[in-house]
Amino acid sequence: MALAAQQPPAPPAQAAAPAPAPEPAPKVHPRVRIDTSYGPIVVELDPEAAPATVANFLQYVKDGFYKGTIFHRVIQGFMIQGGGLTESLDEKPTRGAVTNEAPQAFKAGLKNTRGTLAMARTDNPQSASSQFYINTVDNPALDFRDYTPEGYGYCVFGRVVSGMDVVDKIEKVHTEWRKGQSGVPQFPVFIKGATLLPPQ
Repeated sequence: MALAAQQPPAPPAQAAAPAPAPEPAPKVHPRVRIDTSYGPIVVELDPEAAPATVANFLQYVKDGFYKGTIFHRVIQGFMIQGGGLTESLDEKPTRGAVTNEAPQAFKAGLKNTRGTLAMARTDNPQSASSQFYINTVDNPALDFRDYTPEGYGYCVFGRVVSGMDVVDKIEKVHTEWRKGQSGVPQFPVFIKGATLLPPQ
């Protein structure tokens, strides 16, 4: 009697491959265009490293605060500072001071190197409000060192991604003493406005 043909054994069922882990959402680094009388400067902000500082700056941008202010302190081989004074060197009223996040920003790798954006302040480490500066050279002396008033440092919260040539032009303007202030450009360097750019 013929034997029935045997069917080959079915291959073992394979376990479904695990679904790949979802890619983490890209971190959004807001960009702001600062329009000056010498041309536009685009800065990219780092809200992970300095969240309160970035939020503070963006609120001033959204409020239109910077329109009509000037770069009132320009020092070659150092930095350009603006964002608080009018052409007549009168200080605009600001909101309260923002927490100095220099310690955590420094720990996150943000340092006062050429092209970085940081908060200006008085000798009081907790006095920054609207004014900012852009480093034109590496300035390690401005970085956080310790929690003393002398060592607290200046909070870096972004960097120039376009328009560093504009920063360099501003740095080279002729300056003078005026109203007890040094480094005031002889001819005003205006901030025409600051605009939050659409996400990249």
